[in-house]
Amino acid sequence: MKKSKFMGEFKKFITKGNVADMAVGIIIGGAFQKIVTSFVNDLVMPLVGLFTGGVNFNDQFAILRLPEGVTADQVTTLDIAKELGVTTLNYGSFITIVLDFLIIALTVFFLIRGINKIKESAEKMKKEEETAPAAPAAPTTKKCPFCCTEIAIEATRCPHCTSELEK
Repeated sequence: MKKSKFMGEFKKFITKGNVADMAVGIIIGGAFQKIVTSFVNDLVMPLVGLFTGGVNFNDQFAILRLPEGVTADQVTTLDIAKELGVTTLNYGSFITIVLDFLIIALTVFFLIRGINKIKESAEKMKKEEETAPAAPAAPTTKKCPFCCTEIAIEATRCPHCTSELEK
């Protein structure tokens, strides 16, 4: 019995629109993250590398500890450092990942900001519609051209003076 209740609750949860929207958002976010990573690694970081001496910025590191028998002159790249078992502080890679994050965060900020402006605009329009004066009601009476008494608009004869009225 507990199992069927759990499955029923899970089915109810998974078929809600919010879950499907969230799944689509996660998939698109993953694809967007790849685009941002490529942007940072292939466009931004090479430009940064030009300003730091023409080296690949992702490979920037500082040696923290050398294993016995290894000299600092032997460690020319991050890959060699890893092969030799050198303990390194990989600040170039870290800065690249921070840039990835900042670009994604900035993009999400602008996206949410745009969505909020659209919502605010829609709410403002809704309030204006609610507070706008109603259109004047169609007249329900007219004056008899003969005795000037108010009579129903559909009347074909004045009930006061019994005159026949034109339509």
